[in-house]
Amino acid sequence: MTRARITGAVKVGGIVGNPVAHSLSPVIHNAWIEAAGLDAAYVAFSPKDPASFETLVAAGRAGLLSGVNVTAPFKEQAFALADTASQTARDSGSANILVFRDGGVFADSTDGLGLLRALQQQASKLVLAGSPVVMLGAGGAARAAAATLTGAGAQVRIVNRTRDRAEALAADLGGSVTVAEGPAAFDGAALIVNALSVRPEVDLSTLDPTTTVMDMTYKPVITPFLQAARAAGLVTVDGLAMLVGQAGPSFEAIFGVAPPDLDPRPILLAHLGETA
Repeated sequence: MTRARITGAVKVGGIVGNPVAHSLSPVIHNAWIEAAGLDAAYVAFSPKDPASFETLVAAGRAGLLSGVNVTAPFKEQAFALADTASQTARDSGSANILVFRDGGVFADSTDGLGLLRALQQQASKLVLAGSPVVMLGAGGAARAAAATLTGAGAQVRIVNRTRDRAEALAADLGGSVTVAEGPAAFDGAALIVNALSVRPEVDLSTLDPTTTVMDMTYKPVITPFLQAARAAGLVTVDGLAMLVGQAGPSFEAIFGVAPPDLDPRPILLAHLGETA
């Protein structure tokens, strides 16, 4: 676990996950901290197991942290450990933000908001209301995204290797969320979102040419899945846009101020050595 020395009124936030070394969140938040002139720091924490994550949350309750972003595999545990939660977090049953104030823990989820902002930026013609959307995966990020998409009026189909997990997600969200399998799952899909950490096995040649393909993975920015989608002539949305989209409200929740007017995408691309 990364340790930060806290002195005076320094606000400490961070990203929690395992693995977490690949995360670009520290690059974004520390660039904003510097631009805003805050007496703050944003670091990476990598608890080895759920018990270690719970210990980290206890440190937050004790006032050692202002707040943290949470990534896999701790998003659902983060929600469970919170005292209060936003409606968005309650809808998805997971959290990517924990805020620590006066011994209490507040959970929120901005993954869905980040997804919507990414779609608005890179697939502005996409209409979600009434449209079939395929969600590949059923983890914490998929939960938050599916909840947001159904809130936007989409009909979400969950495709996951483990059907039981997909069915649990569909049962939790209810309404227009269903479980699908096989090639028929992609029939008429307006949007396909990959929330898996690996390249999904999808025959992109069978999709309608108006289908939008999104990958939540952002390293590389243009993943093999997005490369294949571009080669098929489909509109693509990258995970870096989603990361930046969720980072703004995360920064404000953790540090108590809005992020400065600094677009982190060029900084992130330079960090990655990419030009996408």
